[in-house]
Amino acid sequence: MFNKLLATAALTVAFATSALADITLVVPQKPGAGTSVWAQIIAVELQKHLPEDTVTVRHIPGARGIPGFNKFHNELQYDDDVMMVSNGSNALSFLMEPSAEYNYSEYESIGLMNLNIVTGRLKDADMNNIKFHSYGGRQPEVMAMAMLVCGPTVDPVKCFNDNISWIPGFTQGEGRLAFKRGELNVTRENPAAFKKHIQSTVDSGQAEVWFTHGILQPDGSHADDPNYPGKQFEILYKEIWGVKPCGDFYDAYVLAKSFRDGLQKAIWIRKDNPNRDKIVTAMTAMANDPESVANIQAKVGNYEWLIGDAGDKHSNILMSFITKDALKTLVDFTVNSLKLDAVYKEDLVLR
Repeated sequence: MFNKLLATAALTVAFATSALADITLVVPQKPGAGTSVWAQIIAVELQKHLPEDTVTVRHIPGARGIPGFNKFHNELQYDDDVMMVSNGSNALSFLMEPSAEYNYSEYESIGLMNLNIVTGRLKDADMNNIKFHSYGGRQPEVMAMAMLVCGPTVDPVKCFNDNISWIPGFTQGEGRLAFKRGELNVTRENPAAFKKHIQSTVDSGQAEVWFTHGILQPDGSHADDPNYPGKQFEILYKEIWGVKPCGDFYDAYVLAKSFRDGLQKAIWIRKDNPNRDKIVTAMTAMANDPESVANIQAKVGNYEWLIGDAGDKHSNILMSFITKDALKTLVDFTVNSLKLDAVYKEDLVLR
């Protein structure tokens, strides 16, 4: 508590000399990455509805989005003019990495876009030899691939080992180029980045949309994405295999995709922050402004906004997916198959 008071006092002194401090969106990525692209769009449109303030984006990059969110949690949240943008990587890190010090339940939601992830493949892609870039936060994609390719009679972990090459060594930008050159035959992006980097390959006939994960609903189910109709994982699985997906591996996939997609573009603020109501009001105005909506949809797609209390309820739904079996299966797959660091966080199950 003493450290928090010191941090608050230091930030108060630092900003006291400024008559008009910036409202800052902290992004846990480098400029040009998926969350950064989204945040820049939102900053421009939100600015229109906060005429007395200046909305800026600050990048604090680091592995799997953890350093930026840790800095917000331990220091920056005590500045009333700072908000945090979560992404899919730090959402998965919250579930599985001990170095993640933040906890979404300790903040309040400003707003989020209830988004999806789009997975594309080359038209001639060999589904028995999938080549996929092992960049951060991609557990849900490879889990979905293993289930789609091999179906209910094959252990999805064995299917992953036999059919999917999890290829390291690319930056995100290099991975996109490798896909376009055919060195990788499957890719995935958030909607804004898919439109910016991959849609041209679909339009040219080089690639196609393979599947999406669906949009999280208030009852905990996932609905088909209207921007990519008929491509939801559960719909495709039933069409291919004649049954609905089920089992521990599927439950672990649902846990991973729900957190990763449900929090990939969300804005958080400290509880009791005096600016929350003002910014929520501005966010609501932005989401109802036809010009802002058109500008956002042109770059991201048509996705629902969950603002203020609705965003908090969304976060509570996500927490309900954390069960012992689902979390343990996700951690085991991450460690043993993907060879990534992860630990089973029993405190999340016992919360």
